[in-house]
Amino acid sequence: MFNLEEELKKLPGKPGVYLMHDASDEIIYVGKAISLKNRVRQYFQKSRNVTPKIQRMIDRIAWFEYIVTDSELEALVLECNLIKEHSPRYNTMLKDGKSYPFLKATVQEAYPRLLFARQMNRDGSRYFGPFTSGKAIRDTIELVNELFHLRSCRRSLPKDIGKERPCLYHQIGQCPAPCQGGVPEEEYRKNFERALKFLQGDTKEIVRELTEKMTRASEAMQFEEAAQYRDLIHSIEQVTERQKITSEDNEDRDIVAMARGGDEAVVQVFFIRGGKLIGREHYYLTGVEEEENANVLSAFIKQMYSGTPYIPREIWTEEEVSDGEAILTWLSAKRGRKVYFRVPKRGEKERLLELAKRNAYMVLTKDAEKLKAERARTIGAMEEIEGLLGLQGLSRVESYDISNINGFDTVGSMVVFENGKAKKNDYRKFRIRSVSGPDDYGAMEEMLTRRFEHSRRENLSELDSFRHLPDIIFMDGGKGQVNIAEKVLLNLNITIPVCGMVKDDHHRTRGLYFRNQELPIDTHGQGFRLITRIQDETHRFAIEYHKLIRSKTQVHSILDDIPTIGATRRKALMRHFESLEQIKNATLEELKEVPEMNERSAKEVIKALRGGQEE
Repeated sequence: MFNLEEELKKLPGKPGVYLMHDASDEIIYVGKAISLKNRVRQYFQKSRNVTPKIQRMIDRIAWFEYIVTDSELEALVLECNLIKEHSPRYNTMLKDGKSYPFLKATVQEAYPRLLFARQMNRDGSRYFGPFTSGKAIRDTIELVNELFHLRSCRRSLPKDIGKERPCLYHQIGQCPAPCQGGVPEEEYRKNFERALKFLQGDTKEIVRELTEKMTRASEAMQFEEAAQYRDLIHSIEQVTERQKITSEDNEDRDIVAMARGGDEAVVQVFFIRGGKLIGREHYYLTGVEEEENANVLSAFIKQMYSGTPYIPREIWTEEEVSDGEAILTWLSAKRGRKVYFRVPKRGEKERLLELAKRNAYMVLTKDAEKLKAERARTIGAMEEIEGLLGLQGLSRVESYDISNINGFDTVGSMVVFENGKAKKNDYRKFRIRSVSGPDDYGAMEEMLTRRFEHSRRENLSELDSFRHLPDIIFMDGGKGQVNIAEKVLLNLNITIPVCGMVKDDHHRTRGLYFRNQELPIDTHGQGFRLITRIQDETHRFAIEYHKLIRSKTQVHSILDDIPTIGATRRKALMRHFESLEQIKNATLEELKEVPEMNERSAKEVIKALRGGQEE
């Protein structure tokens, strides 16, 4: 039993990370502290002054744990990792964990190449980026290879020189075939160095060369060749046109600006590399209501840069970031060189930051209705259901269904919704073992017993979906199904509300069965639509699993080995009898009652299953 007062006394005055758990063992908040004793105690002081959001979180805390670290920096890194792993509901969360690709120049090779790379490695290569578009990288590689006649093959040179025929790129005049010794290594490397200058933004020289070649070809009336040079120049102009924002200092920096609306925020990031804007991206944050801007920016930066391998020298923000010194120490360690926060106040720098902020507001405004609609169909729908049932704090919903055909291959399904959204990684399938025949109640009892007994096992993995108990259980059915679930929970001494999803004669959801009464529900509301989605998803998942099992068992069964019993008669027997055992024990007359069966086929069944002995 967790004794709050005693545990608070044990807290050390050292840096570390604390994890707040609710009654179902879910981690609902992760934080870091320079002194765990001082920070964690603040949550439980009567004189505390906290936001309503933090108060709601405190009200749900059932127990806490902590991890002591050697420094505040270690605590910050651990906090980032735990937030990413657990996605606690009361932390400010980055909704889209994007990662950005790089252009990789294998300068360490004898005949270097340009490659597409998902991450930076310390392999001696030179990296450009990150870029916001993988297509942009591939287009750039294709253009540069064509301009500077670089190879794109995977051959190990010079070891593989002369071992294979040259590729198609050599045939069309794009590659000088270093694989055949067609170009000296020194000459090839000079071309590659020119390509690197081009990637750094020095395009004037190559444009001048191409323009001269285009003019000469045109004067010689070689119009097809001139058109090729013209197209190459146009491609270069398109690449350089994207880099409108420039800076004379050629630094790498990210410009970070934010727009807020309710519990949502949009953060716009401009990626400046070598003084040029190579791309921009926006990110959605949730859980920002009642949080100060400095805290929201801090949460964003920690989550954003924990997932990207490239850290720029500078990060520009609108205002100071909370935990700024610790974050800079962490980022500098990741980068291997000093990283700086800048808060521009005037001039061109402030203009760039304001441009990013305007872009963030445009995205927020444009998506405001979409975000509002998304919230209504998820969190808003859960709130409607809470109001209908008279409950609070419903987040995780588990729903169950049984599927079989006349008792054959009975299976069960468990689907999970959190905050109104399907959580498919937590879906589970059950092959029913103890029940034969069409006994849905018995099958449901077995499935629920196995599910909740599993949750009591020790040392469950964090990835085990059975580790987390639901806030409410939805049964695909009415009173009977609800009673079965409540019986299982009572036997296991678990208290979870159970609700039945009741359908009408046309198999359409008409209401909820809860606490021994059927509750009517507004069929035009978001709550009703969510219940319908849950019910349909539960049914779909069960049916799909049952089809899979049937397809496996029907690929070959003992009935398939009986002469005169084809697919039609096998299915007819399975529909007529509840199990293979019943087919085995059936008399000749009982087998002949199946419309598709005749006397000969019935005798073949008896012969195969009982050695020809009719009882």
